[in-house]
Amino acid sequence: MASTVLQILSGGLCVAGAFFFLAGTVGLLRFPDSLSRIHALTKADNLGLGLIALALVLTGDSLSESLKIILIWLLALAASSSICFLIGQSIMRKKREGRT
Repeated sequence: MASTVLQILSGGLCVAGAFFFLAGTVGLLRFPDSLSRIHALTKADNLGLGLIALALVLTGDSLSESLKIILIWLLALAASSSICFLIGQSIMRKKREGRT
């Protein structure tokens, strides 16, 4: 019984994560400027990855496996935030210099 509930919950989290990935992709394609696109993509993808990581943690076999999944998610968050900050900073610098 508990295993079935965890599988259903995990499936729901995976579907929700996939929805946020889809929403981020739509934002990337639909928003007018680069800063809006980056914002939509990072927010939606970070949440989508977090939901999918949570689903994997719920179905994980061991504590070490779950901790590795959480570590991967945290590293992806840090990398995504850093890269998007640098891209946004570059875009703003180019706008100030008039090279848009």
